[in-house]
Amino acid sequence: MAVVEELLRTEENGTISFGNYRLDAKAKVEDYEHGGDLYKVKTFKELTKLEKNGMFAYESQPGTSVTDFLETEDGVTFQVEAAEDAQITVGLKEDTEYSVSVGNENIGTMKTNLSGKLSLSIELEGAGEIAVKIVKNG
Repeated sequence: MAVVEELLRTEENGTISFGNYRLDAKAKVEDYEHGGDLYKVKTFKELTKLEKNGMFAYESQPGTSVTDFLETEDGVTFQVEAAEDAQITVGLKEDTEYSVSVGNENIGTMKTNLSGKLSLSIELEGAGEIAVKIVKNG
């Protein structure tokens, strides 16, 4: 997978892709319309952050490139790549349990905090693109 050169784009399958972890300087795209929502992305080698309608949706430290990002009522799925291991936080429903899979491995159940954030560390250095699937339990 290559980085997302245009920083934020809509894919043919209806998902979005965003982020460029190879940038030395901060770059951003604001007011990007997709599916009736407005998105904003800030990205560079140290951080990638996505907002949807002014609300937190995704953040990684250091920066990542994300493809096929899809939010549903039941969770979120995406592919992620970076030059090194990353701490990733996604915005979901508050105080809710989710089943989390990284690659083809189920890493267990995690619960969001009162602000709806769920954080996980992913080993990305030298791994290429890794699939992440977070699905609400029940």
